[in-house]
Amino acid sequence: MRAVLGMMALALASAASGKSVVTADRYLDVNTGRYVEHPAIFVGDDGRISAIADARTVRWGNDVRHIDLAGRTLVPGLIDMHVHLGGHQQVKGYRALEYTDSFFVVMGVPNAKKLLDAGFITVRSLGAPEYLDVALRQGVELGAFEGPRIIAATYAIGATGGHCDLNTNRPSLARTAEGVADGPAEVRKKVRELKKLGAQVIKVCATGGVFSRNTDPGAQQMTFEELKMAADEAHMLGLKTAAHAHGTDGIKASIRAGIDTIEHASFLDDEAIRMAKDKGTWLSMDIYNTDYTLAEGARNGVLEENLAKERVVGTRQRASFRRSVELGARHVFGTDVGVYPAGLGGRQFHTMVTYGMTPLQAIQAATRNAAQALGREKDVGAIAVGRFGDMVAVRGDPTANVRLLEAVDAVVKGGTLVPRAVPPPAR
Repeated sequence: MRAVLGMMALALASAASGKSVVTADRYLDVNTGRYVEHPAIFVGDDGRISAIADARTVRWGNDVRHIDLAGRTLVPGLIDMHVHLGGHQQVKGYRALEYTDSFFVVMGVPNAKKLLDAGFITVRSLGAPEYLDVALRQGVELGAFEGPRIIAATYAIGATGGHCDLNTNRPSLARTAEGVADGPAEVRKKVRELKKLGAQVIKVCATGGVFSRNTDPGAQQMTFEELKMAADEAHMLGLKTAAHAHGTDGIKASIRAGIDTIEHASFLDDEAIRMAKDKGTWLSMDIYNTDYTLAEGARNGVLEENLAKERVVGTRQRASFRRSVELGARHVFGTDVGVYPAGLGGRQFHTMVTYGMTPLQAIQAATRNAAQALGREKDVGAIAVGRFGDMVAVRGDPTANVRLLEAVDAVVKGGTLVPRAVPPPAR
């Protein structure tokens, strides 16, 4: 029997060649919720997992780079479905007027690195000026600098005077945001234009928001016809869609229109939750955001009118989150990072558990579920043959203590250990 096992190990070793092999104490199979002990995860030259073997029996040659993560638990590379890559969290409100226009673009480079170092190896950028998320994606893919796999929305589509417009009460300073589109015909044209210029997902602003001037987060701002046009046109072009939607009416209109993910989803009622379940719509709820905004927002320049909205919206959103978990809604992990520092996105895991999820459910929201919502199940979201060799390592059991993901011990992207200039932040 031993001879047979030895021959099998040698045969597997020759088949499981690649540029690298990652070993650890165990990895989390997010599809089953179970751990696989003593893995040897082989990653090929294309950055994808070519084989998974038992590290106690398999052998590999000297030409295979060994990433030894002994004493660690591996989790699939984390996915944040709602980030903003530009700017700086300490430059908010009127303070932004002190900084040159290109500052917000330039800050995208260190922000991308911080996201990667925090274990978020795939991110969905839901709104960025000057097509900076496309530029960052291109720079990362070129190897010019380090960052996550970026799925870019470029400009968010919204109504004149709405959350995604540039709002001021001073006519001489009035400007219209690039994503503004009024009426179904303008929405159709804008979707096509954004796709042409690099968008991989289409975001619409269905309601008012917390950080915009002169908008009510609960009020619907795009009509059902406009939302349906955005969804239909994007889907025809092979793109997924996301809707910024705090208010109940805007949420329901977005679900009926066929939008794929509802961002924030603050004012849910039971009908909206049932609609989302029946339609297969994902909820992306940034429930840690409130803690940072209320603690640091005023110091960073956030105006009192926005803080007042956050106090109301944040409280209601957390109640909506708890109820949606109770009723079995489908959730993905979305933080709205950019409102707060890029390296702190992992703090949301604990908040999700506090408001009703199990640690495994929270992890699945940032891995398996997010990959499904992206339509990228062949690429990311699990440690499995054929997917990218993206994984993060922690010391301990994140299904027992999800706060371990707030400061991951190591990050592997495409089978390569990511060098980090500074240690992970203390929990």
